[in-house]
Amino acid sequence: MKENITQKFSAEDKKWMRTALNLAQKGEGYVSPNPMVGCVIVSSNGKRIAQGYHEKFGKEHAEVQALKTVKNKDDLIDATVYVTLEPCSHFGKTPPCALKLKDLPVSRVVIAMQDPNPKVSGKGIAILKEAGKLVEVGCMEEEARKLNEAFIHYMRFQKPFVIMKMAQTLDGYIAAPDGSSQWITGKQARAKVHEWRSKFDAVMVGRNTALTDNPRLTVRHVDGRQPKRIVIDGPLSLPKELHLFSDQYSSNTIVITHNRGKYQAGADPMLTLLSNDSFTGQTLLVGKKENHTNLDEALHELGKLGIASILVEPGLDLGGALIRQNLVDKLHLFIAPKILGGGTKSILGLGINRIDEAIKLHDSHYEMIGDDLLFTGYF
Repeated sequence: MKENITQKFSAEDKKWMRTALNLAQKGEGYVSPNPMVGCVIVSSNGKRIAQGYHEKFGKEHAEVQALKTVKNKDDLIDATVYVTLEPCSHFGKTPPCALKLKDLPVSRVVIAMQDPNPKVSGKGIAILKEAGKLVEVGCMEEEARKLNEAFIHYMRFQKPFVIMKMAQTLDGYIAAPDGSSQWITGKQARAKVHEWRSKFDAVMVGRNTALTDNPRLTVRHVDGRQPKRIVIDGPLSLPKELHLFSDQYSSNTIVITHNRGKYQAGADPMLTLLSNDSFTGQTLLVGKKENHTNLDEALHELGKLGIASILVEPGLDLGGALIRQNLVDKLHLFIAPKILGGGTKSILGLGINRIDEAIKLHDSHYEMIGDDLLFTGYF
């Protein structure tokens, strides 16, 4: 059911929806694979009587959280409900919000966007309309879609939204001739990366980065959720001493391999390979493509695990492979005010020979993070 959006929304409508969107964002990093949702309830005389947001996966949805804060039930008579996403209509970890709203004396429901989840997708709107509510969809829809871009992509393709983070010098190098790469950017940029890690479901690196940098891929400089940690290890031969397999977050590590022989070496192939009883993570076996790990298949397998967004922190090989195979959705590129004159280039091997074949990113913008320039754009 595709909702036909023709109505105009007042400045008051937009004010309350903006409040709901700000509330929704508080759930970033905690609600996935659910969407971020905020709700504001306004009385018939224009006063806010309740608000709430989806705080954490498995907890009550925004509408229910808002209704819990209503002090006087009579205030709900002819009230307007502003919600950033169509109220759900199916039983999941919580009961349907649309059924709860339909039995209330509210007269109007303003929705930013229709839910792309096929289990809902217009059904919540239909329930409310059948109950006699005035339902209007599309208030600040662009902002709502931006907020939940990862969730929308996940619902559409059943695989994670992939954001690539890279840091390079002014002349395009991600590492010096001796292989060193810490630190190209400044402290503020590094703190920003930790903030992103806390908001995405997983962080991904390739085996070369794991070997060279021995990264932890944890959140340390900000408060937030620790993400899953994914390493592409086609040969399944990374050493057991790496932080990814031996630190306190080893259960968060997912290894992706195409080495069927080693994978079948034992009931738990990673433990067999590493002989490391402290590793409690997962190993996923996927096929090969062009003699390398099939990255698209890997993303679909990760989607089956409920991973809706991935921050990739690649080296040259993984970054080039993901871009070449059209598997990157968004790019964060830090450009540091430094010149190396040699070393490892940020992106190579895309098979592009003409300027008119260049990959052009869209909806791009720039901002300063400390002394570094941050470019953000979409593929």
